[in-house]
Amino acid sequence: MDHHNRHVYECQLRWGDMDALGHVNNGRYVDYLQDARVEFIFATASKAGVDTLETGLVVSRYEVQYRAPLHYRPEPVRIELWISEIKAASFTIDYEIVDLEPERRVYVQARSRLVPFDFDANRLRRITPAERAVLDGLVGA
Repeated sequence: MDHHNRHVYECQLRWGDMDALGHVNNGRYVDYLQDARVEFIFATASKAGVDTLETGLVVSRYEVQYRAPLHYRPEPVRIELWISEIKAASFTIDYEIVDLEPERRVYVQARSRLVPFDFDANRLRRITPAERAVLDGLVGA
């Protein structure tokens, strides 16, 4: 599988994220994905000067598939994320929480749909041409 054009976020595990068996609690994965997504969008939007991507998005859907238990350890876990779909008024980010060594191991595969939101008008809005140009450059596989 080609993993080009994926953004990488190194996520530090926290002791409090574990369940009684020493696994990351399933509910904590969404927090990890949010941290990765916010860093991804903020870093990209800042570089491109498109601040509406930083301040005007809401998550309308999450899908999370748990593939393997992740045990607590001091080393961070790798989150790879990329844009998989862009529509007129939404876009989708795909994620994999993985380790690369000794071979690629996938703990979680997930997807979130984001919609642009005009908080002043309190309504959904369409993706602007400037936002679309930035998002097009983030489409990965």
